[in-house]
Order: sequence, then structure tokens, then C-alpha cells
Amino acid sequence: MMSWRRGQAYAQHLRDRVLVASGTLGEVAERLGVSKAYVSRVRSRQERLGQSSPGAQRNHVLPRLQAVREPLLAQVALAPEQTLAQLCQWVRAEHGIEVGVTTMGKAIKRAGLTRKKRLCTPPSKNAPMSRRPARTGRASKLR
Repeated sequence: MMSWRRGQAYAQHLRDRVLVASGTLGEVAERLGVSKAYVSRVRSRQERLGQSSPGAQRNHVLPRLQAVREPLLAQVALAPEQTLAQLCQWVRAEHGIEVGVTTMGKAIKRAGLTRKKRLCTPPSKNAPMSRRPARTGRASKLR
């Protein structure tokens, strides 16, 4: 199989080669190193629309919290210790948008903020907190 990256179409020269190749789906797919489904889609698009170019990418949906980005960032700056669940409640109460904590977390991350909380315990000292375990085996000879 040819290398393909998610979200990107195969190169146009490959699409052209699929269209001019003769044989069954399986034969063409094996010869060109692509899947049968790809050969079928390219041929189908040519037959239906008369186009050999790939179609437009479709999943360009704006994030749900894009409209309230600035108020959300202001709220985080005002109360940075709020949890994602509390921010979700705030967005629902203030703006009428219901989102889950995952969506809120992605919005916060997209804005370049982190939700790392302060530790509840003081940091430990640099010294080890417990003794090292005793060595096992024979003791070395002293001369």
C-alpha cells in the first residue's frame, strides 16, 4: 500500500493513473499499491461528476466555544482555580452553551492555557525520605 496521511488526499498523478489503468478493481489496486475502495471511489467520482480531482475536505466545523472564547479566557483569568466542570457550568449559565469537560479542556488547550493545579502538599526536601535498603550478598573483604 502507498503511504497516506490521515486527512490528506492521494496525489493527483496517482488518481490519473487509476483512471487510465484497465482491469478489475482488485487488479488495478494491486498494480498501483492502493486499496480497492480507493480505485472504486476515484472511478465513481469520474463517472458521476466528470472530475478526476479530489473533493473538498468536509470536516471544517468551528469549535463550539469559538463564539465565547474571549469571555471564557477572561473567566479563567478571573478564577484560575476553577475546574473544567465548573467552567462548563459557567458557560451554560452565562451563554447557554452546554458542553462537556472534554470540549472545555480542548478549548482551554487551544487557547494555550494549561489546567495544571497546584499540589496540595508541600514539595519534599531534596534529602531522601527513607533509608536505602541493605545490600544483599557477601560482604567485601577488607585488607
